[in-house]
Amino acid sequence: MSKAVFCSILAIVLTSTLLVGCSRSRTDAEIASEVQNKINSDSSIATKQVAAAANGGVVTLSGTVGNDTERNVASRDASEVQGVKTVLNNLQLAPAAAANVPAEGTPPVRQKAKPSNSVVRKSVPPVSARSNNPEVAKELPSITIPQGTALSIRLIDTIDSERNKAGDTFSATLESPLVADGRVVAPKNADVEGRVQEVKSAGHFAGRSELTLVLTKLSVNGKAYPLATEEYTQAAASRGKRTAETVGGGAAVGALIGGLTGGGKGALIGAGVGAGAGTGIQAVTKGQQIRMPSESVLEFRLNAPLTVH
Repeated sequence: MSKAVFCSILAIVLTSTLLVGCSRSRTDAEIASEVQNKINSDSSIATKQVAAAANGGVVTLSGTVGNDTERNVASRDASEVQGVKTVLNNLQLAPAAAANVPAEGTPPVRQKAKPSNSVVRKSVPPVSARSNNPEVAKELPSITIPQGTALSIRLIDTIDSERNKAGDTFSATLESPLVADGRVVAPKNADVEGRVQEVKSAGHFAGRSELTLVLTKLSVNGKAYPLATEEYTQAAASRGKRTAETVGGGAAVGALIGGLTGGGKGALIGAGVGAGAGTGIQAVTKGQQIRMPSESVLEFRLNAPLTVH
């Protein structure tokens, strides 16, 4: 091998080695160490209770400093270190500085407003989180709704004696607020869930259709409360009559309200039903069947007290 070729190969190897060495990204430990050393050696930062940590080039400063000037200087020092992409400045003012009392030997300095990212706010969980926390729930006021209180609901789902079976669930909303002790316990349009307790579908030429419903759950502020209500029973007339009648603990209230008048969450579902008669019975019978369309308003009564936080 000639001397010229050997020198060329050696130059290539040395150049590649230098490029690899220069291109190697710095580790988080190296970045954090250099930031820490730079802050510790900065004479303009009198308070040295500063800790630096790095993660993926993001440097976080924590600890305390004497004033806002030292806080800003520490942030600047960190940003000048190679490999630092972002600086999260979580430094707090020392108690004396926070109380606007100058440290010994330091002239009084009017404190500037701390940047928003340095303000520590106590996190307050939302109402739903607080109500689901047993420890917090003990501290929240509770209201008990007595047995026998009426619950007026508006159906979202359509219920049909020909299609539904016992055990089916249905969705509805409160038609009017639940009030106890002069306070609104559950607002209008609060979510309600119910169950088809019993269903009987009439035959083609004889028989009598019956639907029995109960309410099982009320949701308020993201928390669900079990409901125990009297049964609502609707029965179609037997022997071909078209008249619907109400039996049992429930009673039909109001008229069938269609999508034209609007209502709860079932307004769009019930839009095709149209406006019903001003004083008509809610359950519609067809061939001895019972059909309660979306937007129908039904009334139940609590069979047991209900406590709501």
